[in-house]
Amino acid sequence: MHEKPKLNASAGGISMKRVLFLSVAAVIALSISCAKPAEAPNRLSVALFVPGVASGSPIYEMLVSGAQKAVAESPGATIKVIEGGYDQSAWLDKLRDIAASGEFGLIVSSNPAIPELCAKVAEDYPEQRFFIADAYLDGHPAMHTVLYNQIEQGYIVGYLAGLVSKAARPAGPLIAGLISAQRYPTFDRLIEPGFVAGLKAVDPGFSVEYREIGNWYDANKAAELARSLYAAGAELILPIAGGAGQGVVAVAAELKKKVVLFDGSGYRLGPDAVIGCATIAQDRLVYERLKALLAGDKLYGKADIVSARESYVGFDADGPAYKALPQAIRSAFEQALTELAQGRPDFTLTSF
Repeated sequence: MHEKPKLNASAGGISMKRVLFLSVAAVIALSISCAKPAEAPNRLSVALFVPGVASGSPIYEMLVSGAQKAVAESPGATIKVIEGGYDQSAWLDKLRDIAASGEFGLIVSSNPAIPELCAKVAEDYPEQRFFIADAYLDGHPAMHTVLYNQIEQGYIVGYLAGLVSKAARPAGPLIAGLISAQRYPTFDRLIEPGFVAGLKAVDPGFSVEYREIGNWYDANKAAELARSLYAAGAELILPIAGGAGQGVVAVAAELKKKVVLFDGSGYRLGPDAVIGCATIAQDRLVYERLKALLAGDKLYGKADIVSARESYVGFDADGPAYKALPQAIRSAFEQALTELAQGRPDFTLTSF
C-alpha cells in the first residue's frame, strides 16, 4: 500500500500560519483604506449655549435673537439653542458634551466665565471653535471674544443715580447701594469702579454700601439685602444679580425707592421704580460677529473691546420713570451721555 502524501506545513519555506497572518493583515489593511476619515464638524452648524435661561434675561434674549438673525442670513447655516441652567458647576460638562457630539463647528455663548471653560474643552477637541460675547480672552487660536466697556456702563448708571439721589437728599450723607450676585473680575475691575466714578462725578462726597447675595437666582435674599440698604440711607440701588435682581426691584416699588439696571431695558420689571437702564447692543454685536465668522472671517485668536463711541454701550431713555424725572436732571444726564460718547471722561480699554 502506498501512503497518502503528507502536506508540508512549511512548503517553500512559508508556514501555513504565516500565510494566514498575511491574509488577515491584508484584509485589515483593505478595510482601513476603505474606511472614511473622521469628518471635522460642519463650520456652519452653530450651538448657542445660554449659561442660564434665556427667558427673562435681556442679555441672553439679545444673544439668541442676534445669533438667530445671523444664521438666517448665512446660506447653509443652522443653529440649536441649548440652555445650561443656573448651576454653574454643570456648565463645563455641558459644553464638553456639545463638543463631543461632533455636530457643531461653532459654539456661541455670552458670559465672562465661559472663555476659561471653553479653553478646557478645546484641549480635548482642537477642531472646535468658539465665539463668546461679553467676555475677554486674548490669543486663544480657537476662540473669538468681545468685551463691552463696562466701566462706561457703570459710569452711566452711577451718574444718573448720583443726580437722582442728590436731588432726593440735598442735605445729609449721600449713599448709593450696590448689590451683586457674587464678586468676579469684570465686576471688581470694571462695573463697580465705573459706578463709583459716575456717582463721584456728580458729587465726590458719595459713598457706596455693598451687599452680596451668593448666587444669581435668590430674589428673596436680594429683597432682604435691598431693605437693609434702603434702611441704611440709600435712595437708589444698582443690582448686578441676574434674575435675583427682581427682588430688589420689588422692594424698591414697595418702599417707593429707586433702582437703576444694567445690560438691557428692564423698565417692565418696575415701571415706577426703575429710573434708568444702561444698555449694550448685544443683539447687534452677536449678529455682526457671528455673521462674519460664518462667512469665513479670520477672527479666531482675537479679543476686542467695544464701547460707547461705537454705540455698543448706551442708555434706554424710554422708561416711564425716567421720563417722569425733572427736566433739569434729564438734561444734565443726557449731556453726560453725549460727552461719554465723545470720550469724556476717557475710559478707553485696550485689554482686560
